[in-house]
Amino acid sequence: MEIFKSNKTYNFMGKRLPFLGFSTILVLASFILLFTKGLNLGIDFSGGTLVQVQYEKAAPIKEIRNTLSKNIQFEKSVVTEFGTPEEVIIKIPTTSTSIEKDIGDEIRSILKPTGDFTIRRVDIVGPKVGGALQEKGIMALSLALLVILIYVSFRFEWRFAIASILALIHDISIALGAIVLFSVDVNLDILAAILTILGYSLNDTIIVFDRIREGVTTSKENELNKVVNESVSNTLSRTTLTSLTTFFVVLTLYLFGGEIINGFSFTLLVGIVVGTYSSIFVAASFLVQLNFSIANYRENEALKEKRSKEKDKLRAQFEQGTV
Repeated sequence: MEIFKSNKTYNFMGKRLPFLGFSTILVLASFILLFTKGLNLGIDFSGGTLVQVQYEKAAPIKEIRNTLSKNIQFEKSVVTEFGTPEEVIIKIPTTSTSIEKDIGDEIRSILKPTGDFTIRRVDIVGPKVGGALQEKGIMALSLALLVILIYVSFRFEWRFAIASILALIHDISIALGAIVLFSVDVNLDILAAILTILGYSLNDTIIVFDRIREGVTTSKENELNKVVNESVSNTLSRTTLTSLTTFFVVLTLYLFGGEIINGFSFTLLVGIVVGTYSSIFVAASFLVQLNFSIANYRENEALKEKRSKEKDKLRAQFEQGTV
């Protein structure tokens, strides 16, 4: 199935500067949000207690907040609606210091005057565990970027590697900016979504770069912009179809998957849109900006092929006993 004509070449590189400018604005806006508002760390990383409460009728959120504020242990709790008007999430920034006390029972006793309800879930993460998870999360993200850099450098050429890493940083930055903008709680599931975006975006970028490398090797064209335009145009239908299919699956999860995976699916939705955009308009533009030389690449490839043939010739002579 073709959405775009395979024999038509679109002038993506002719508009690369406006696209790079637009991307720069988005990335800068994301960094401003990250440094001013900051990530809303969930209990997985910051530590604390989360209690999910389901009322028989609509939850009286104001009354719950007032009731909890009268208790020293729970006065800094944050109460928010969770999925339906009957359910609320109570986020408590501290954990119980006594193993003899059940925080669920304490909440049940304190909120008893607010109506009939049941405690559906209690999650407790200590501050040391949260800090350790935060460090491991940052380490996992850093190692993923490092391995990607090594892999792309080995498979392609160092400019391809730098361009792919810049594109990935572009995607992650905008995704994090959206997370901050919409106040999504950052827990382990969000970290998993970020790592998924890395893999998804890299896959699209590698396919485009593979086609560019093929075009550089086989095309008689000596101008990089034209080779890139042809290569990106050839992969346009595949990239669009793959992205739309994935987008609609994740959109279904977001709409019908429930409140628990809303943050995960929202992050993936942003990542799919941004990753598709970057693989078409941004990654190849970075390659052009890094002054990739078709002539030098072809010369190096010809030299590698010559050395390979010489090795094969020497191996054949050795096997025949002529060396």
